[in-house]
Amino acid sequence: MCGICGEIRFDGRAPDAAALRAMNDRMRARGPDDEGIVIHQQRGFGHRRLAIMDLALASQQPMFDAQLGIGVVFNGAIYNYPQLRDELRALGYRFFSEGDTEVVLKAYHAFGRDFVQHLEGMFAIAVWERDTGRTLLARDRLGIKPLYYTSDATRFRFASSLPALVAAGGIGSALDPMALNYYLNFHAVVPSPHTILRDVRKLPPASTMLIEADGKTGIERYWTVDYDHDEDDEKRPFEEWRELLLEELRAAVRKRMLAAVDVGVLLSGGVDSSLLVGLMAEHKDARISTYSVGFETIGDTIGDEFRYSDVIARHFATDHHQIRVPSTDLLAHLPDAIAAMSEPMVSHDCIGFYLLSREVARTCKAVQSGQGADEVFAGYHWYPPMVGSPRPLESYRDAFFDRDYAEYQQTVAKQFDCSDVATAFVKDQFAAAGASDPVNKALRLDTTVMLVDDPVKRVDNMTMAFGLEARVPFLDHRLVEFAARIPARHKLAGDGKYVLKEAARTVIPAEVIDRPKGYFPVPALKYLRGQVLDFVRDALHNDAARDRGIFNQRYVDNLLEAPEEHITRLGGSKLWQLGLLELWLQQQGIR
Repeated sequence: MCGICGEIRFDGRAPDAAALRAMNDRMRARGPDDEGIVIHQQRGFGHRRLAIMDLALASQQPMFDAQLGIGVVFNGAIYNYPQLRDELRALGYRFFSEGDTEVVLKAYHAFGRDFVQHLEGMFAIAVWERDTGRTLLARDRLGIKPLYYTSDATRFRFASSLPALVAAGGIGSALDPMALNYYLNFHAVVPSPHTILRDVRKLPPASTMLIEADGKTGIERYWTVDYDHDEDDEKRPFEEWRELLLEELRAAVRKRMLAAVDVGVLLSGGVDSSLLVGLMAEHKDARISTYSVGFETIGDTIGDEFRYSDVIARHFATDHHQIRVPSTDLLAHLPDAIAAMSEPMVSHDCIGFYLLSREVARTCKAVQSGQGADEVFAGYHWYPPMVGSPRPLESYRDAFFDRDYAEYQQTVAKQFDCSDVATAFVKDQFAAAGASDPVNKALRLDTTVMLVDDPVKRVDNMTMAFGLEARVPFLDHRLVEFAARIPARHKLAGDGKYVLKEAARTVIPAEVIDRPKGYFPVPALKYLRGQVLDFVRDALHNDAARDRGIFNQRYVDNLLEAPEEHITRLGGSKLWQLGLLELWLQQQGIR
């Protein structure tokens, strides 16, 4: 896990060394162990290192093989790299290091643009060819690792974070109206290639981008997942699905234990993270380090799930760390958590992951985390109403969207108004081949789009703010492909995730499986009061907000009059959503 960046010039000039340094410095937290920058003719590349797979200096980046004429900067983890290295050795390649970076480099030389098909893991990669002037960018199948870019006629820049690109300069302050529509309607999910800034784009998941020496670019998608089932899958008994799933889960967890450092678990107390602990315990003799976070309760909104995480910690005798966050700490660190966001992310648990990661990173460099299980195995409440729905688009939108289009038009100032692109996007996604069942349409959208630009991005940003690597077994691409074949009825039974819960019964205590579904927000960010409310009010009323003029002031004043009455369908604060966007822009110095 690391941070990468680069600049490619098309005008014959050398890359801006100061800009490369600014990008690399802005990503210091992503890679606190080491750094490197290399400039050759019209291209420059930077890297911040978090040593996880190989601690030796031989795996330092940027890495260049003079004999092959190929260099690489790489962020992520390739879990099948030992097997792939053996395959490459059989083809005649020789290795000077023990990590996965050199395997990535030589896989590219061996297989060309299709090298990504051979990689199992999470990654954002830049590979360059010395002799042709070509550069290739690649992102993993589920978009676990981020990759942002900006370009014009003279240069192309990329980085692991949007703020790193801002730090390099040359990024305008103009917002993308389409992205704003996504943010306010589609629960803050802004799909690739958009970002909230018009000048910055992000490479879509499961894609490669080829950048020629003359500036021509081309993006290709290399992976999709099929949710339509054949007759054998439809007839397969539930018990067989359950056992096959358990084996797939074991393989996904086992792969993510590969590291030169100990790997812990972020333990929420839900089925997903509890199952990770249980499966890791099958493969590890030493005690597993587990970490849980909780907040103060406000009214009827419970701020922690320690009751259940404690059950798992006791059952598996883990080295458990229970982290309690008072509301005073939350407010004190909110600006830091917002500054750590590559894009504005409205979900309450960003601050939870931020403070949890701060504590975890004191004793651990890598963890497994349970993100993705709800999207892959149908754990959310909006899936059951879609069974047989004659209007799947409307069923999904009515459950998931934070606003309808009419309210969106009331929310933003006229210069930011645009068409209902969020609804159009979902409509196009639902119409695409490969998911004919309404439930599967939603599962595919959530797994390949919503998950990428909400939960997964959130975990990456908050953990990497402290140089902590988060691994997500439920997003193993082979597991996702397998889960897509399981008929929806086996997922939806029993309040959702039924086949996953039944597979878990042989691994973890039933008390955790049969509990009410757990998702606890950070209460102080759902019901804005006191200092938090003042914090948001000040952000929306200061000079920077007035000059920017994103929101209709009458709408903002209406929310401020009674913030606790304006809650989205998914239980979020509409006022926090507006305030968070302004706070993020101000934290990034965007005027």
